[in-house]
Amino acid sequence: MKKTGMDARRLARGRWSATAVAAMLVVACGGGGESGSATSGDAAVAKLAPAGSSASGDSSSCANRVNNTFQKLLECVTLDGVRRHQQALQTIADANNGIRTSGTPGYDASVGYAAEVLREAGYLVTITDFQFQTFITLSGTVLEQVTPGPTAPLANNTMEYSGSGDITAPVTALLAPPADATPGCEAADFAGFPAGNIALISRGACTFAIKATNAHAAGASGVVIYNNADGDLNGTLGEAFALDIGVTSVTQALGQQLAATPGLVLRLKTDTFRGEATTSNVIAESRSGDPNNVVMVGAHLDSVNEGPGINDNGSGVAAILETAVQMAKVKPRNKLRFALWGAEEAGLVGSTNYVDGLSQAEKERIALYLNFDMIGSPNHVFFVYDGDDSDATGEGPGPGGSDQIEKAFEAYYMQRGVPFKGTDFDGRSDYRAFIENLIPAGGLFTGAEGIKTAAEAASWGGTAGQAYDPCYHQACDTYANNNDAALDVNADAVAYTTLLFSMNTSTVNDQRGKGNFRMPALKPLHPVPSAN
Repeated sequence: MKKTGMDARRLARGRWSATAVAAMLVVACGGGGESGSATSGDAAVAKLAPAGSSASGDSSSCANRVNNTFQKLLECVTLDGVRRHQQALQTIADANNGIRTSGTPGYDASVGYAAEVLREAGYLVTITDFQFQTFITLSGTVLEQVTPGPTAPLANNTMEYSGSGDITAPVTALLAPPADATPGCEAADFAGFPAGNIALISRGACTFAIKATNAHAAGASGVVIYNNADGDLNGTLGEAFALDIGVTSVTQALGQQLAATPGLVLRLKTDTFRGEATTSNVIAESRSGDPNNVVMVGAHLDSVNEGPGINDNGSGVAAILETAVQMAKVKPRNKLRFALWGAEEAGLVGSTNYVDGLSQAEKERIALYLNFDMIGSPNHVFFVYDGDDSDATGEGPGPGGSDQIEKAFEAYYMQRGVPFKGTDFDGRSDYRAFIENLIPAGGLFTGAEGIKTAAEAASWGGTAGQAYDPCYHQACDTYANNNDAALDVNADAVAYTTLLFSMNTSTVNDQRGKGNFRMPALKPLHPVPSAN
């Protein structure tokens, strides 16, 4: 079994320093001294920006002033500035097999880039490593029809936790429903199976792991599972699956076609890693502010293994980085702590590891947590996490004070004349560990694989009947996978609420704040592109 750059259980990895990122991306290195500015905070971005473009802000004044009012800050947090951070993440992915998955060099380079931006802006940056169980596709899976000719590649999706191998073998198709209602679920289904063949099995009635385990026990050299309904099949064998056999999936139509092909020989090549990997969180703190009243602002930095993750979640990361750069000279009343999480896509590991590692006293010092995950979806809706459970859908309300965070976002949208909608605290993003520890939380979301309704299309434009993000968890989640109007509005919302709560959390936890930061009326600062 090929193990590129790893031992049997641990993915080899080194810290991607600012110097390493510079070598790969021509990103500036150095900085991070005792003082910083918006100008220095843009150094890494500037090296990746197109020729002739400014690094951030609408004018040179942004780099030289203290953006300590809503008006000044929102003038300087621009769509162009946010998009340059997304371009930097795309560049990193392009240099690293198209991904930025935790535990891979692409993620480490993303850490190096983000840490450099934050250090040069003057924040106190800490990179904290942790271990986690992961599955990574090291190179593209190949499924190819060898005979009957002509030889041709076949579209497929690697099953998570598949083993590795490169085999060319005849194919044996198991009976499918209705002939067998539980295909591959019993050892008896493989009676007389020719050892060394590839097993072709329909989805249904039991887990993918059971099917693959039974196939392996019967001597199969590889497994192809096809869907039992229209559409792609993206499945997992579960992290407990440890058999060294390649397992991939195809559509129902392709699977049925293959099952009906006499004399079929396939090539199946899988190159994967399963086991313990090391990754990290990036934590950046303001040098001033009350350390007993901490405002946290976070987003996950990693992508899935299928693509570069520029909406999921380069959008949230980019908005936070640009907000941090433009607030570099601000002296907040409350300690401001930015967090970029690792291994979110592996099960919210980084944020959970962080919160679990805090003492009770440290948890109690956190006034609130703001979460920004996918805030520029192409077929977007402006979702606000439902802190007060006013929608009465799914989970209940967030911890006390979450309702006030929701109201802050709602006030922003109302003053902009932008419609919004509640979304449930369903535990799918990094706020989960905070609300489980009774820390007030809130944030924004523009939709993932959910389908846009006709009513939503009437309010926000876009296409009813299609996913909010048609490239969710796919290779096409690139720099082009973005809605400028949504990202522009939401980048300002990130900046607005970050400044608001960095100065005043009185509505959330009754701590005295600066009286001139009380959600005043806002006026549009940037022309908002059409949603259509």
